[in-house]
Amino acid sequence: MAQDLKNLIENNHLYISRIRNEISKQLVGQEKLVDSLLTGLLTGGHVLIEGVPGLAKTSAVKALASAVRADFKRIQFTPDLLPADLTGTEIYRPKTTDFITRKGPLFNNIILADEINRAPSKVQSALLEAMEEKQVTIGEETYKLPSPFLVLATQNPIEQEGTYPLPEAQVDRFMLKVLIDYPDRTQELKILKKNSFEKPAPIEPVIDCEQLASMSGLMDQIYVDEKLKEYIVDLVFATREPDRYGMDTARYIEFGASPRASIFLAKAARVNAFLSGRAYVTPQDIKIAGPDVLRHRILLSFEAEAEDVTTEDIIVQLFDSVEVP
Repeated sequence: MAQDLKNLIENNHLYISRIRNEISKQLVGQEKLVDSLLTGLLTGGHVLIEGVPGLAKTSAVKALASAVRADFKRIQFTPDLLPADLTGTEIYRPKTTDFITRKGPLFNNIILADEINRAPSKVQSALLEAMEEKQVTIGEETYKLPSPFLVLATQNPIEQEGTYPLPEAQVDRFMLKVLIDYPDRTQELKILKKNSFEKPAPIEPVIDCEQLASMSGLMDQIYVDEKLKEYIVDLVFATREPDRYGMDTARYIEFGASPRASIFLAKAARVNAFLSGRAYVTPQDIKIAGPDVLRHRILLSFEAEAEDVTTEDIIVQLFDSVEVP
């Protein structure tokens, strides 16, 4: 059985390599972002991407969608957007005196919610309800969303004027929050050449939705030792009861991570093992997944803000303090 699983992982890992190669036709660097998008794709977990404009957030999502034979829709969030612009609406036909349902862009497999913090809270709520329930209600009818259904949202951390920041309870529905930074000099030179002096190569689809579902099922078979399960729970509990784990951060944390953190940390660690071609999870897989899973689930106190203590600082101390099995 173990050998069969190993062979399955090796065979499916070839698809991941091909997806990476296709994405690299249009995207330079951003390996961490690509891994995070693949984690969302393989687990059905939604991903929030934060970074300044021009760092290829949208391009990365489009490239991933092009490498999968799935329905893709980009929604540009703006202040005048309405919930019906996402979910759809009922349209009255005078000739037949009845209503027809016009489904909105949420009825696709991969949704790019561009600048999600630009739309008012009622629109954000419509999207986040669909993310959680995987269904949409239009009029009196409830419609199941297609499978897979994945929301990849972007937001700009700089411009806060005229935006509607997501409440912590809603941000918690995202499996990962990924922060991306500027490329280095070598990467910037490649970006310049690729976008200004070369004709971009088209991205070829690598897998379809059925293959993706099969690959996603493989994640559940990756072995997680009992001690690693306890390690995951200890990491999450240390955000709620830091004193118990020898951390002096209690005054900086208003609220610790929710139980979703434990669930998503295990899922992300399994994907990291798979991306490394392994059928078992190591502590390093958990450490790699930790920051993206935890950074939006730790709510800081006013004291932390006053002393310029960030969630990144808390997470570093967290992994330094909790004993590794």
